[in-house]
Amino acid sequence: MNRIRLKLARGVDVEFVDRELGLKRIEEWATRGTRFVKLVFGPEGCGKTAWLKQSAELLRELGFDVIYVNPLQREYIAYVDLKEVAKKLAEAAAERSGVAEVKLADLAIHLATYIIRKKRKRKVAVLADDVFQAIGLDKAASYVKWMLGLIEYPPGEYENIIAVAATSEGATRREIGRHRWADLYLMWNMPEEGFRQLYNQLPGEKPPFEEVWRWTGGNPSALATLLEHSWDVERLVERLAKEKDVTPQLASRWRNWLEKAVDDPDVLWSPDAPEELIDMLNKRNLIVYNLHRRDTWFWIDTPPPERDPELGIGRHVAWQTPLHREAVKKALET
Repeated sequence: MNRIRLKLARGVDVEFVDRELGLKRIEEWATRGTRFVKLVFGPEGCGKTAWLKQSAELLRELGFDVIYVNPLQREYIAYVDLKEVAKKLAEAAAERSGVAEVKLADLAIHLATYIIRKKRKRKVAVLADDVFQAIGLDKAASYVKWMLGLIEYPPGEYENIIAVAATSEGATRREIGRHRWADLYLMWNMPEEGFRQLYNQLPGEKPPFEEVWRWTGGNPSALATLLEHSWDVERLVERLAKEKDVTPQLASRWRNWLEKAVDDPDVLWSPDAPEELIDMLNKRNLIVYNLHRRDTWFWIDTPPPERDPELGIGRHVAWQTPLHREAVKKALET
């Protein structure tokens, strides 16, 4: 399989590494098809986009017509021998009217339908990356149902259809999970050895790997941001706290619970834990709540350990990265 190259940070391109189990999962779906939409959740920046783009390459090599869209970034991939498909995606991505994101999200399904109608008995894959932020979280369930319709009510015969959507929005998980339209999987940050392969590709001087691992927990986006901040952890934590609106006022209101949660996130799994606090942490993508058991069947790629206090991982709840936990700690100290 051809390994794609990805932009990690300004002026730094890297080769896709690791995620062997996640790619094997794609091969399984390519062989037997998908009865339901595959919905992949995980921490922000854990590598879902890289995995989807590498999956697009793998599916192309397996004979699929592939459409990948990331509306927020106005990115698309069209591995299709119908020129009009790529043309429509390019036109939507170039829109300046503020509707490009919604158009790209919609086109992914419209064009997959067109491919099936135009080319009988084809293998088609639709990979939708972070579409829910583009179309609005209130429309997430409807979009997944629309993707499911492509599988259940196609416009013609097909050999195989794969429909995958990936998101960091923890708030959508409960809404979509209420319906039987999608199989939910979790993707975690990279395992230590795979993350080391990524770290080794970085140019120039850098802190020891062990330090970087403790700061990021294997999150590729956190690694890229640290690199762009010249490895200044304190500055990055301050910026993260502002982005997530983690204020001293918030810390003061929930101090008792947050002080316990920074040491052990599983305290938030307690029946007494305030639901309002859990929803707030979840919606701001500070934690991942209700982790699956560590059976690889429930995960895309390697699951996290049962517990890792150093990285802020509990059995049922985890901070998205150690840096997210540090942002809350900073607010508590302030």
